[in-house]
Amino acid sequence: MKAAVFHSPGKITCDQVEDPIIQDPNDIILKVTSTAICGSDLHMYSGGIPQLRPMVMGHEFMGIVEDTGINITHLKKGDRVVVPFPVACGGCYFCQHDLPTACENSNPEYYGPEGGILTEKGGGMFGYTDLYGAYNGGQAQYVRVPYANFGPRKVPENLTDEQALFLTDIFPTGYTGVMWGDLKGGETVAIFGAGPVGSMAVKSAVLHNAGKIIVIDTLQYRLDQIKNLTGCETILWEDADSTIEQLRDMTDGRGADLCIDAVGFEPERNFADRAKALLNFEKGSIKVLEACMSGVRRGGIVSVLGVYPVNYDNFKVGQIFDKGITLRAGQCPVHTIIDKLLKYVESGQVKLDDIITHRLSLDEVAKGYEIFDKKEDGCVKVVLDPWK
Repeated sequence: MKAAVFHSPGKITCDQVEDPIIQDPNDIILKVTSTAICGSDLHMYSGGIPQLRPMVMGHEFMGIVEDTGINITHLKKGDRVVVPFPVACGGCYFCQHDLPTACENSNPEYYGPEGGILTEKGGGMFGYTDLYGAYNGGQAQYVRVPYANFGPRKVPENLTDEQALFLTDIFPTGYTGVMWGDLKGGETVAIFGAGPVGSMAVKSAVLHNAGKIIVIDTLQYRLDQIKNLTGCETILWEDADSTIEQLRDMTDGRGADLCIDAVGFEPERNFADRAKALLNFEKGSIKVLEACMSGVRRGGIVSVLGVYPVNYDNFKVGQIFDKGITLRAGQCPVHTIIDKLLKYVESGQVKLDDIITHRLSLDEVAKGYEIFDKKEDGCVKVVLDPWK
């Protein structure tokens, strides 16, 4: 079969690889009909998250059931399903307590309670390094889906692939950032990052009846797109100080009720940012998280959706304490909210596919990663067709 294979930072190519097979009675084999490139994939592409061996990429995918293990009870060949990006068993302590990303069984080699940098990680994820279970991903013509009685959801016939695809990750992730904000209606939400996750956070804030939504990004074209789609207000990031000043001016000097970091550890950085990271033996930067903590009001909430894979020096614990900030962070528990979000999509309350800017064949995956990484050609979201 054809698959997008990671070889080394900056090198992902469409290769011929072996078809997946049933390895466990709880597996299914999925014929992938639609898949996408996620911002998290770029962490491997850049080398920010280490991976030493070739791996099939991708954790945003959906398709048609091709084969089932003998324990699969609710799916059959021909069913069309969308698959949450975390690999979770459904039966362990954490899965039973609505924390599937902390599954105790899906990452046996590297799992642990500590949450370390290279050891004691959380549960498994599709196509996201050996540290998270070593599962081949879905940027391929076929993919093995383990624990398939718990993860995949059937997609209604009236929805196209593109309407449902982002239920895998970015819509639940953006929704989680807003959900963590405990909005009652009328609040101000500031979202740092107008990429795919940030865009979904904007749509989710609309669903939660936010009073004002402000989106901050370094690229005007991304701000223009999300403003056209949602009517939100925008701030073009030039530097942290001016951005926070504008945000406070728009919120009566207090700051936003909820700030969402939809960027993570690899923001746009200048020479000084890179020098500081090198000096402190750090990966990337926490400049966006710091901006969120400055931009949120006293007693407000900061939701961290962007990935931070290592520890950082000079983290502003004193600011968190003095302002009384509530900080929520982590991978999205897709399994716990996907059914609710599917109803939003099916009813037409939210539209997901309008952020797609590029549709490519799987053979063009190298081009897709390049334009997504470099933000060329107005790229916001790339969807790949494995059979084109």
